Amino acid sequence: MQIDILTLFPRMLEGFLSESMLGRAQERGLVQIAVHDLRQWGMGKWQITDDRPFGGGAGMLLRPEPLAAAIDDLKRGAGCKTIYLSPDGEPFKQAMAVELSKEPHLILVSGHYEGIDERIRLSRIDMEISIGDYVLTNGTLPAAVLTDAVTRQIPGVLGAEKSLTQDSFHNTLLGFPQYTRPFDFEGMRVPEVLLSGNHKEIEEWRVARALEKTRDRRPDLLSEQESEQ
Repeated sequence: MQIDILTLFPRMLEGFLSESMLGRAQERGLVQIAVHDLRQWGMGKWQITDDRPFGGGAGMLLRPEPLAAAIDDLKRGAGCKTIYLSPDGEPFKQAMAVELSKEPHLILVSGHYEGIDERIRLSRIDMEISIGDYVLTNGTLPAAVLTDAVTRQIPGVLGAEKSLTQDSFHNTLLGFPQYTRPFDFEGMRVPEVLLSGNHKEIEEWRVARALEKTRDRRPDLLSEQESEQ
């Protein structure tokens, strides 16, 4: 899989992409991640990428010419999906990460200022995604979040494949409680069922606790599950 990230702030991603799971996945050739500075396609001597919005208003807008040139240069064939990270995009969820991990090539467009020219959204963007109902300085961090969530779904990336099925939001449930040594910490003991060695009972306990936590903290996830059935 190839992931190209288009941003005005490539240095924000340097350490993030080289560490932990993402670093190992690239070293093993399971994913290729490239970060591109939009200024490479900037206009004129000063590599201009933005301008004032027509109609007035605060802030600046990314111009269509550099974005179009960058996306067209990076796009390779019909199997490429171009995604714009935007607060008004479709909410990013686990199922979406799973589906995107099956794509051969993603181009992630990180906006800045007041966003990007609408004509790019209409002519070059295949999908718009939001990682939450809040505003960040630019779309580079959302691009990093999406890259992490998608990459971990690629077969072979995680050392223990079972951890995928134990993640929060698998089957729309939050994660179950986890314990390690010591058995007794400040009077709080590990539930006996986890020490029983009975895998069926342990699995039932985990499902029950995950359901209980989801019902308490995120009942909306259960409502979504019921509406899909």
